[in-house]
Amino acid sequence: MATLARANRRRGEVEAVIGGERRILCLTLGALAELETAFGSESLADLGARFAAGRLKAQDLMCILGAGLRGGGNRVSDEDLADMAVEGGIAGAAA
Repeated sequence: MATLARANRRRGEVEAVIGGERRILCLTLGALAELETAFGSESLADLGARFAAGRLKAQDLMCILGAGLRGGGNRVSDEDLADMAVEGGIAGAAA
């Protein structure tokens, strides 16, 4: 289900149209912990270094978007996300 509220940038929230609905994404502590586990990172610094390397795969983007969506209060599985279109493509997901 899509989030109806507007993104609060002070809390680090962003908006994206995913699956035809405007949704809020947020990298909460829980979302960051989910990403550490998904990528086998030992620390946030390791996670940041992986992202800074700029060699992300499509599966990596799904993990990041999924964690951000769940951090923003959206109930969406990675399997559901795999079938959703992102408005604006990769650039739209990164905006």
